[in-house]
Amino acid sequence: MSAAESTTVMVVDDHPMWRDGVSRDLEAAGFTVVATADSVAAATTRAKATTPQVVLMDMHLPDGNGAEATARVLEAAPGANVLILSASSERDDVLQAVKAGACGYLVKSASAAELIEAVNATAAGQAVFTPGLAGLVLGEYRRMATEPTPAGAEPAPTLTPRELEVLRLVAKGLSAKQIGRRLDVSHRTVENHVQATLRKLQLSNRIELTRYAIENELG
Repeated sequence: MSAAESTTVMVVDDHPMWRDGVSRDLEAAGFTVVATADSVAAATTRAKATTPQVVLMDMHLPDGNGAEATARVLEAAPGANVLILSASSERDDVLQAVKAGACGYLVKSASAAELIEAVNATAAGQAVFTPGLAGLVLGEYRRMATEPTPAGAEPAPTLTPRELEVLRLVAKGLSAKQIGRRLDVSHRTVENHVQATLRKLQLSNRIELTRYAIENELG
């Protein structure tokens, strides 16, 4: 079974022709489209019912934006990875989506092949961005990293040596399987370290782990 055939996807877009077309492309590539939705409310309900591994999310929906939808979907299905697929490449849209927990951001001018590759990468926990947008996000994180720490802020929690090792590799964009091969452990062990690190640092995804690594010069 290929990676695509083992990956479940939900497509969220309020344009029926686009939503149906993307769903067909994904299914033709071997993905299983377990749900589609045309609004924030429908996406939240269907994510909870189907627990997809990847959610393709539009940024502009009738009852809210993609950032709001991303946050609500991740509350309903915490194991999902959200990839924004939007016509907008506006700075504010990109940053809002990532801060809400999206793993990546792809513009709708991407080809079907680029979309398939991006969904595979998102399912593997990698950050995926249309060229140019990754620099925007990391630039914002670097800017935030230069801001002074608020007075009275609590010290950062202590990570184990192995958690730090995994964090450095996550920040370099390696998938759990790639990290597992490098450290000679199973990808599930890597995921356990990642989840433990996320809990300790009170972060929600690998993008935020990357920001933490940049702030602490761990990359």
